Amino acid sequence: MLNSNLLKLLLICNIFLFISASAGYQANPRIRFSTPTEVIASSEFLAQEKYGIVNRKAIAYMDRYIRVNEESLMMIRKKHQSTFRMMNRVFKKYKLPQQLKYLAIVESEMKPTALSKVGARGTWQLMPETARILGLEVTEESDERTSTALSTKAAALYLRDLHHEFNDWLLALAAYNCGPGPVYAAIKKSGSRDFWKLQDFLPAESRGHVKKYIAVHYHFEGKAGVTTQTAEELLASR
Repeated sequence: MLNSNLLKLLLICNIFLFISASAGYQANPRIRFSTPTEVIASSEFLAQEKYGIVNRKAIAYMDRYIRVNEESLMMIRKKHQSTFRMMNRVFKKYKLPQQLKYLAIVESEMKPTALSKVGARGTWQLMPETARILGLEVTEESDERTSTALSTKAAALYLRDLHHEFNDWLLALAAYNCGPGPVYAAIKKSGSRDFWKLQDFLPAESRGHVKKYIAVHYHFEGKAGVTTQTAEELLASR
């Protein structure tokens, strides 16, 4: 019998798949949100000890992330409803999953002035050259990365391009963090285009980035919205 943590991850994956196939997706049926469900949700896969260990690590990582950041996530949920609605409109315009807005939480905790040590700035943590390519003005006098509306449009275009390049959303999310080069290197080294099989060949920050996104997605759109209920209770409520 599956333990409660594994059931919880399966629930996360199933909700992730269900929500990602929502109205925001139907406009372009060729785009499919690649999810852990295809890898995890089969008895044959779960029976493989090697990948079972990987899955338990993923469960622990996402569980811990939600627990540590739960108060902050609840505050963001309360404070940024109007910003989320704006982001929904942008992603809908570009026929992308509206749930991609949760990536902004992982990137910057929705802070327009956030600045990383490597120079990524704004809600979507865009690097200067990437931002310029995407049409944003980045000069000493003006930096449009700090405009949440303008940078959301730029991030949508970038995510759309990354998905077209990899045809897989989890790889696109990893590439958003580290760039396409390291993702292609991980594909070559692993011999797979499956995130869950190539993740150990990615930079640690990038594989964590994807798992944080899945955790935040679940926190905001999972039926419970918090981690205090057991997986069995959550499954029973579906």
